[in-house]
Amino acid sequence: MLHPSYADLISVVNSGVEEGEDPVVNSRYSIVMATAKRARQIIAGDEELVDGRGKKPLSVAVEELYQGKVKILSEEENDEECD
Repeated sequence: MLHPSYADLISVVNSGVEEGEDPVVNSRYSIVMATAKRARQIIAGDEELVDGRGKKPLSVAVEELYQGKVKILSEEENDEECD
């Protein structure tokens, strides 16, 4: 069993969304894609933001997301950051 659950991860990611706004993430697929991307960054040499001793990169990425150490950007935020 995955801990934290997908529902827990989705609620953490969407915790900063104000009422009436679209959620940043609304599917398991989005969580999987975000954690996989972060795991690839860790494998490529990026610094782990949580204690990852003895853990696989994907487990570290999930823990980082759950603790709020990394943020999934909405499409609007990503477009603004790229400008």
